[in-house]
Amino acid sequence: MHDASNPSSELQGPYRINLRNRKRYLWCACGRSAKQPLCDASHEGSRFEPVSYEPAEDITVAFCGCKLTKNPPFCDGSHVHQVRNADGIPVRKGDY
Repeated sequence: MHDASNPSSELQGPYRINLRNRKRYLWCACGRSAKQPLCDASHEGSRFEPVSYEPAEDITVAFCGCKLTKNPPFCDGSHVHQVRNADGIPVRKGDY
């Protein structure tokens, strides 16, 4: 069951991806994108918006996969301590 008020995610860890200097990337915050961890506009109609990131150099980063990071778009280890509701959907601290 999908809950539009909480992000969904199949990966419970970071996505390590190579980014190009001065290219704009949109990190998927909802978890619905088929192009994870990047946005494909699947958030349309939800409360989620992608997070824009443009690196100043070619770099490899760890983008959040669980969608619970407090430092979007980067993984902050939140996947280690996440809580899920009865339907298995991740919930943010304060929502439980």
